[in-house]
Amino acid sequence: MRELDETDLQILELLTEDARRPFSDIAEQVDLSPPAVSDRVDKLRESGVIRRFTLDLDRSQLRAGVPVLVRLDLPSTEVAAVTDNLRESEGVEHVFVTVEGDVVFSARFRSDAVREGIDEVVDLKRVTDYDVTIVSEMEWVPSVGGTEFALTCAECGNTVTSEGESDRIGGNQYHFCCPSCAARFREQYERFSADAE
Repeated sequence: MRELDETDLQILELLTEDARRPFSDIAEQVDLSPPAVSDRVDKLRESGVIRRFTLDLDRSQLRAGVPVLVRLDLPSTEVAAVTDNLRESEGVEHVFVTVEGDVVFSARFRSDAVREGIDEVVDLKRVTDYDVTIVSEMEWVPSVGGTEFALTCAECGNTVTSEGESDRIGGNQYHFCCPSCAARFREQYERFSADAE
């Protein structure tokens, strides 16, 4: 498995600034040819480091309403379901789960209907408590700076090093720290697939 290097980090930083930046522009800045940049981007996508290219909207230009930050205190049994609902809710921009198990999300609601807006995206009967903070300024600045590349083993969660391996299973790319983790994962996947049939 190929380790990620400083050039990969530079490419990611440039794509984070503008995902539509031409490969020729990136190539000039990282001292590679455009086809070499294209190959690296393809490999970053195959490895799962780049999941997709998205559009960054300024929702304030599209929708009226008050930007809010909402912290939900939930029973641990509700966190996954509530988080899934929030991710699919219109108007919810970002969803976070803290290590304490709180769910925090940002959204825009009509100023006269904040509680109703929250109740639309979250069934408040599932919530123990919640706090709402009105946001005066909001800016999302994704960055790859200050991070180290470390793919995580799909089986055990350890860091995948150069001794690791990758495999496409069921149409998805997975990374493993060692052959035994890869074998265990494949075995479980095949067992679950057989049980589902």
